[in-house]
Amino acid sequence: MIKAVFMDYTGTIIQEKGEDLEKIVFRIWKNSRLETVEETVRYWWSLIKMMEEKSFGDAFLTEDEIVDCLLERLCKEVGLTDNFSELHGLFQRFWMYAPVFDDVKDFFEQCKLPVYIITNNGACYVEECLRHNQLKAAGIISGEMVKAYKPHREVFAYALEKSGCSAKEVVHIGDSVVSDVNGAAAAGITPILIDRKGKEQCLKYKVIHRLTETLEYLGCLR
Repeated sequence: MIKAVFMDYTGTIIQEKGEDLEKIVFRIWKNSRLETVEETVRYWWSLIKMMEEKSFGDAFLTEDEIVDCLLERLCKEVGLTDNFSELHGLFQRFWMYAPVFDDVKDFFEQCKLPVYIITNNGACYVEECLRHNQLKAAGIISGEMVKAYKPHREVFAYALEKSGCSAKEVVHIGDSVVSDVNGAAAAGITPILIDRKGKEQCLKYKVIHRLTETLEYLGCLR
């Protein structure tokens, strides 16, 4: 019997878009040697993923620390010249005020099970997003609480501890095959891949295109 829902944050609840992110990308592109907006986006997100993979235990860096490190790296590697404090502030705004997907509020309103958000972002940013969008979660588990990012087992184990559920009593919904699906499955948790654009390949586990598709599966429409 499913007793709780674990849910990813960026890419599942909030969209990777919005005015603040557009400003970040534009300023990094215009004030560096990167040639196109597309190259800027690819370059930045590849560095983010690399830093998250390396951040674990004593070598752990928060998302705020990663942003500072990467801005300094862009300064050295592609000649970025900008006000780094202002750029960092835009990242923080993005984490809090990026637009939520249009199925998020309906899901939270109709889901009768407690929802725990598992995120690589700091809990304070997720809390502000929930407040801003009038959403309620049973708990927020951030990578900095266990000094590890998804797909590390430690993140999911801590979420199970906080929820009081066993791995068989929860599902995890997320948009990344590597971080969300593979990470949850490795921890014994049933993963559900949300693929709103229909581009991901995931043959082994349940795939949905809207969050509300899970409500019947979770027993919330009976």
